[in-house]
Amino acid sequence: MKVVTDLASGFMGLFQSGGKTLIGWMTSIIPVVLLLLVLMNAIIAFVGDKKMAKLARASSKNPVTRYLILPFVSAFMLGNPMAHSMGRFLPEYYKPSWYASIAQFCHTSNGVFPHINPSEYFIWLGIAQGVQKLGLNTMDLAIRYLLVGLVMNFIGGWITDFTTAYVCKQQGITLSKKVEFNG
Repeated sequence: MKVVTDLASGFMGLFQSGGKTLIGWMTSIIPVVLLLLVLMNAIIAFVGDKKMAKLARASSKNPVTRYLILPFVSAFMLGNPMAHSMGRFLPEYYKPSWYASIAQFCHTSNGVFPHINPSEYFIWLGIAQGVQKLGLNTMDLAIRYLLVGLVMNFIGGWITDFTTAYVCKQQGITLSKKVEFNG
């Protein structure tokens, strides 16, 4: 009988733990993301759809601005997960590549800019602790991680362009390379 009650207690404990996590999110990350979304939409409304579409068109013209500059600025200014939303201004063809680039960048910048992805900062701290035990400078590692991340995220985004082209050809799908912003 003890085994059954222990299983039932463990099963309920799982949901109680999930509830505590949800309440923690409701008082921490969800309001931040919600307010960032409101701010971003307010800026878009203030600037105007046409100017945002113009910025998107300019950003999507070459891979350097698409997968190096725009992801860095988006992640730095908006943090994870809000930085992903900047992809909405890009043409449909480039959205898979944008996601590949920005998703990686939100991870490779934690050592220098912990505000970008605070929920995964503990991973960086674990690595940094090992580096500190070796007597090495963690900022040197953080800068190298950031620089290698920028290059690899750019390459990942650009390679995804080729993957998208291959899949579109294989599936007979045509994705627009023009910005179509509807608000």
